[in-house]
Amino acid sequence: MARPPKIPVIPEVTGAAESPERKPLDENENGAGPTTIFPWYNPRGWSLLKKVLVGLGAAIFIIVVILAPYYGVKLNRYPNYTALDYRIVDTYSGTSFFEQFNYFSDEDPTDGHVVYVGEMAAHDLNLTYATDTSAILRVDSSTPKALNGRNSVRIESKKTYDTGLFIFDIIHTPYGCATWPALWLVDGYNWPNNGEIDILETTNMGSHGNEVTLHTTKGCNMDVKRKQTGSAVSKTCDDSMRGNSGCGVVGDPSTYGEALNEAGGGVYALELRDAGIRAWFFPRRAIPHNINDPTAIPDPSTWGTALADFPSTECDIGSHFRNQSIIVNIDLCGQLGAQNQFYHELYKCPGSCEELVANNPSAFEDAYWEFAGFQVYQAL
Repeated sequence: MARPPKIPVIPEVTGAAESPERKPLDENENGAGPTTIFPWYNPRGWSLLKKVLVGLGAAIFIIVVILAPYYGVKLNRYPNYTALDYRIVDTYSGTSFFEQFNYFSDEDPTDGHVVYVGEMAAHDLNLTYATDTSAILRVDSSTPKALNGRNSVRIESKKTYDTGLFIFDIIHTPYGCATWPALWLVDGYNWPNNGEIDILETTNMGSHGNEVTLHTTKGCNMDVKRKQTGSAVSKTCDDSMRGNSGCGVVGDPSTYGEALNEAGGGVYALELRDAGIRAWFFPRRAIPHNINDPTAIPDPSTWGTALADFPSTECDIGSHFRNQSIIVNIDLCGQLGAQNQFYHELYKCPGSCEELVANNPSAFEDAYWEFAGFQVYQAL
């Protein structure tokens, strides 16, 4: 009997052709059946560790690509210090210099071994006096025994300022063991809410240079791009941090004390504006023409790099500094002047600070300010 023709068996087609990406083997390493091997770039063949590492690398790449430009821009932000059109509003000079100030005669708020005397006592003791060419403010250097603190002076301008360009022509700065002098701007009755700007401040001999410092409430940070010749001491201006040290910038030794006095003094200029706060120092031989010429208007845009720069990048200047009085004083000892870091270690001053103040009047013969005058300008 003839056999029926053989019908060929056609494989069942279940879909697309088998992917060339995988190669079936007869059996896996354990002989348990076929195993699929994926190429290196197919994540289905990766181990868990490899997946974690690749995912972590991808995340880092995304962060770098997206955030690096953002932070690069942030670190390079800088305010626009476009020149302002200033006009003079106040002049402090000549024999009427002290008439524009009030004398502070309360107890020293910084615990100094000092007695701040009133206007009449200051005149009687010859601690403040003015001529046509200069005004002098000094510490008592004649009383043999000052057991309760030596007489000195602190004056505060009757006018206050929110903004301005301040020019301080200084002939002599106070120095000597136990002294803590300062020329500053502050609203002393609303401190620290309205801020404080120390334009000149140092202690004892002051030969390490002047320190320009801001003191504020929270929210004022100077860890930003700055343009200055001085050296930053700290970058947090918040008075509640670091023992109210503020954010300071120190100049070289020529900016204060005996070195400054022997060079004939010089000019400090401070600009307070919404864009930021900047301070310049010019020795007597290098005062800009638009400051020296009484017919000119000072122009900070022509002065070059400031000694200290406090830009508004991370500090709203307008909300932190308001109602500022000009204050000049010479404290003795106190919270800063008597610190061992300055009194003993840096300047090698003898004995205790309080004993020196009480018993050595001659130690304060150089403890005086002498000013040729101040001018205050404001933008039109």
